[in-house]
Amino acid sequence: MPKDSGDRDWEAEMAKIDRQIAATSPEKLAAMSGPQPAAVERKALPAGKPAGGTVHQHKPMAAWARLLLGLALGVGMLFWPYPARCGPWLGLYLLGVTVLTAGGVWASVWTWRHRTPRAHLLALLLILEGLVLGGLQILPRAGYAKPDAGHPATWSCS
Repeated sequence: MPKDSGDRDWEAEMAKIDRQIAATSPEKLAAMSGPQPAAVERKALPAGKPAGGTVHQHKPMAAWARLLLGLALGVGMLFWPYPARCGPWLGLYLLGVTVLTAGGVWASVWTWRHRTPRAHLLALLLILEGLVLGGLQILPRAGYAKPDAGHPATWSCS
């Protein structure tokens, strides 16, 4: 039967452990201790090569630059100069809307990773703008919305 913890002389046990540690070399102690903590490993690695996973540096200017590219395209799509009722101009318009939506996703990923909340909100609004502009053209042609003069039910011009 194991002894009760009240029967042990803890001072003697701790002194015995201290003597064993003092008699052991530092190299042997390091080998016996097993893997080192992550904080020690990171100090030993070259800069820019984190252990375990990817660590994104805080680069808010890079995130804002991507967002500004998307915002420029978003404003440009609102003032599209060509008729987007049918034919090749409609295809080009929908390509622009696709690029706008993809740019919004691209900017939102960067703004999320680099902790820029205001820019992230604007990037999400770019995605919403792309979805709305695309929906205005696609839904009447797919039969889910009522066609009108600006948004006919046909894809090609007759």
